Amino acid sequence: MDLMKLFEYEAKSIAQNLGINTPKGAVASTSEEARDIHKRIGGEAVVKAQVLVAGRGKAGGIKFAAKPDETRDRANEILSMTIKGEKVKKVLIEQKATAKKELFASIVLDRANRCQTVLASDQGGIDIEDIARQTPEKVLRHRLDPIFGMRSYDARLIALKLGYQGIQQSTFSDFLSNLYRLSVIYDAELVESNPVIEMQDGRFVAADLRVIVDDNSLFRHPEFQERSKEISGEVTALESKARDNGLAFVELDGNIGIIGNGAGLVMATLDLVKQYGGKPANFCDVGGGANAEHVATALQIIQGAEKVRAVFVNILAGITRCDEVAKGIVDVKKVMGLKKPLVIRMVGTNQEEGRRILQSAGLTAMDKMDEAARLVVSKVAA
Repeated sequence: MDLMKLFEYEAKSIAQNLGINTPKGAVASTSEEARDIHKRIGGEAVVKAQVLVAGRGKAGGIKFAAKPDETRDRANEILSMTIKGEKVKKVLIEQKATAKKELFASIVLDRANRCQTVLASDQGGIDIEDIARQTPEKVLRHRLDPIFGMRSYDARLIALKLGYQGIQQSTFSDFLSNLYRLSVIYDAELVESNPVIEMQDGRFVAADLRVIVDDNSLFRHPEFQERSKEISGEVTALESKARDNGLAFVELDGNIGIIGNGAGLVMATLDLVKQYGGKPANFCDVGGGANAEHVATALQIIQGAEKVRAVFVNILAGITRCDEVAKGIVDVKKVMGLKKPLVIRMVGTNQEEGRRILQSAGLTAMDKMDEAARLVVSKVAA
């Protein structure tokens, strides 16, 4: 499963449409725009870098300003920053909220328990990981029914455990229920607000909001499809290129390129290469039914990576046909050559035809996965 992180201003825009309170503000691309936004919203302002990496506050990407001219200066400083490899292109200008209390609330897809789980704490505004590690009893964990989701009972119980009763219990329950609605509507792996601010007037406001969406659901969310192709500090140029060509690809730290059909097979291939002392350079799944062009594209991308010293193509053909895989490999050899040692293990549909195609180009395919893994590791070690 691939994931797409939303910028904070994107997350808050959809949150507002679902009745979730957020601070008054707007996004700016220049320092002058930032100053004008502060003039419109009034009060003191917070200037926040819009990046898709964690730790922006510690990196100096969040600053406060009392007046519009100060906001312009702070925005200018932040827009000149690069945080964890990601250039800051936009800043969010928001009215500074005066908190009666700060909390933490999150709805996360819990794979281990096959459900969504609510995490909540009355210790918001700081690193929740530290709280969970040092004082785990302060983080409430509440699993939601995988069929019924968040019922009003669940939301009220969580609010009660955080110390809220009466009207405040109802108000916080509504806030949680709306976070849950957001997670369902936008197919989110994670919806997290830290801090959730309890205001003096009793409202709950998402002062910060993180939303991570499953890429596989983007056909339901066309507003995010183009933006999903952008490179962030957590997506490498190689991963972006592979994604543009329809490949499930994750770059790793090793030097053996891996291509397979099916996520389970690719994961098993990575494990086997590691078992024999090798270091995988990537995870690349060409998917079921991959044609020659798809395979050729994957091989071109992977052998073009400088750190890759050998490539392992591991195909267990079903819907994917061995002859199509072989054609893709041979096409690459003819057009640009095989720049790195190549080990092929290929069994299944049209196996004999695939091997004939490879042999005509001076290539061979192995039968056993473990022997092929051992061979590719030896080529790197040699």
